[in-house]
Amino acid sequence: MYATPETGLIGLLILFALLLSGVPIGVALGLVGVGGLVVTLGMEPALIKTGVVLTETLTRYELGTLPLFMLMAHLFFSANASRDLFDAAAKLLGHRRGGLAYASIAGCAGFGAINGSSLATTATVGLVALPEMRSRGYSPSLATGTLAAGGTLGQMVPPSGALIVFGIIAEQSIGKLFTATLIPAATQIAFYIGVIWLLTRWRPDIAPATERAPWGERIKALGRIADMIALLFLVLGGIVLGWFSPSEASSIGTAGALAITAWRGRLTRDVLYTAFSETLRTSGLIFCVIIGAMVFSVFISVSGLTEAVGNGVTGLGLGTVPTLLLVALLLLLLGSVLDGLALMLLTTPILLPVVQSVGMSPIWFGIFLTRAMEIGFVHPPLGMNLYVIQGVAKDIPLSRIFRGVLPFLGSDLVHLLLLILFPAMAMWLPGVLGQ
Repeated sequence: MYATPETGLIGLLILFALLLSGVPIGVALGLVGVGGLVVTLGMEPALIKTGVVLTETLTRYELGTLPLFMLMAHLFFSANASRDLFDAAAKLLGHRRGGLAYASIAGCAGFGAINGSSLATTATVGLVALPEMRSRGYSPSLATGTLAAGGTLGQMVPPSGALIVFGIIAEQSIGKLFTATLIPAATQIAFYIGVIWLLTRWRPDIAPATERAPWGERIKALGRIADMIALLFLVLGGIVLGWFSPSEASSIGTAGALAITAWRGRLTRDVLYTAFSETLRTSGLIFCVIIGAMVFSVFISVSGLTEAVGNGVTGLGLGTVPTLLLVALLLLLLGSVLDGLALMLLTTPILLPVVQSVGMSPIWFGIFLTRAMEIGFVHPPLGMNLYVIQGVAKDIPLSRIFRGVLPFLGSDLVHLLLLILFPAMAMWLPGVLGQ
């Protein structure tokens, strides 16, 4: 009797209220999901269904991918990965006008591939790059805007934690998601580099050129990151070419990170303890969120809200592009007030059927959703990356950081539009590789 779209809508509003009041994402999703199932199915069926979802989720083979990639990231962090990556990029590009800003984008992309977290990428690369740029006379607005925007690459460059979570929730191939994101990630990097190029040509004083590093120093800096880059190419190349599954790749990556950390003389008991404890803490949090999201998704499906929204949108007869523009607008509005992971978990069960109803692939939607989620990290009023950067540079006003990121935010919106107009940006490479 209560399994109606109205019940699902009420559950959605309660979830919004809980999230905005500060209740942890996983707890809020789980409470609303279980409560909604009790209302729609009854107490005993709801508890049975929740137990089934819990068991099926925790026994999924690909769930082991996430903690292994996270352990790999923590080990690389102990090996000074962020400093070495930025230093190599700075030695190669620093002598050009805006070179340290280019190096920051390259450092964010490299560390994002290792870490897979936007906030962690922004914080770690920012700690290294921001003092360097400011000491060389770079405008604080350009420096902070570059790092805030570059930090979002942590979610787009594989192996991405956001794409792993989406693959588990939407029951899609994580390997195919990693392959599909390669071209959007590369074009996003190109857009950011283009923004820096335009800004430094318009106002050369905001990013003065510095002296050229000798080739000996460049080769030495590249040598310090050669082992990490080789491991990343092995892990990602193996997934893309089908040599091994994402779960196997994460095992290879972790073993390689252990070997590299030991080779560099940093594999101590304290390093291992910190890496394991941080991995367990974060993995436990994310597993809680995933389980809550799966239960919430079942409730939304049982209530009929998903089908009602899909029928409503289809009934408008807008066509593919207008429908996707409407979805993009909704994601950007929600992303301005919700945390990125909350946005993904909240909207996937509702919007995925809508996107599929206009002929788009779930893999494409995973890339599109992650891209929209990234924009939320630099989109006011939440813009978590902007607050992270202010934490690194407390003397720079938040208003100046917001102004610095605006050109990059404009390029993000154009990039998101291109994903809508040219879905092949995400779908061409998996198709070519036969995935």
